[in-house]
Amino acid sequence: YELSDQEKAEGYQVLFDGTNMHNWVGNTQDYIAEDGMIVLYPFNGHGGNLYTKEEYGDFVFRFEFMLTPGANNGLGIRTPMEGDAAYVGMELQILDDDAPIYSELEQWQYHGSVYGVIAAKRGALKPMGEWNYEEVYIKGNHIRITLNGEVIVDGDLAEASKNGTIDGKQHPGLLNKSGHIAFLGHGSVVKFRNIRVKRL
Repeated sequence: YELSDQEKAEGYQVLFDGTNMHNWVGNTQDYIAEDGMIVLYPFNGHGGNLYTKEEYGDFVFRFEFMLTPGANNGLGIRTPMEGDAAYVGMELQILDDDAPIYSELEQWQYHGSVYGVIAAKRGALKPMGEWNYEEVYIKGNHIRITLNGEVIVDGDLAEASKNGTIDGKQHPGLLNKSGHIAFLGHGSVVKFRNIRVKRL
């Protein structure tokens, strides 16, 4: 994968060019480079986490992903490498929303939601087997998530948590100024490609 001229001019950097995992640490056994993609083949039904080597504070992160039926993964942002990223950092859901097993979830558990904090708008995922394109913009407390051209989250993290979070749990990671970006495995095969980031 190579950046477009526009992305080069805007200051994006490639985090995965399709050939090597040099920018990533963590579970590089289950997340592997294959056919220009990062593919998670969860061993022992878990999958573990894959983290960027560098830390990022305010940024725009762009990537493509393909789900498998019932797939569950997450995008960790501003997260340390230890602990549950959904709480010690933030977890943006990556989920097959339409799978029957997820019909009873809370609104803040569906794809694109800031887990436990801000619920995403549903209905923008492509049909199973197609590539989805997502952009995450975060600056200070403002987070905006765009899925396949549709804004599914546009919120303020401080505002959303000032009277407690919607899941009623402590999310100390909301106060983090920076941290790693991570793919958070939950035991499902998921494919990623064309991964790039721009610091703000």
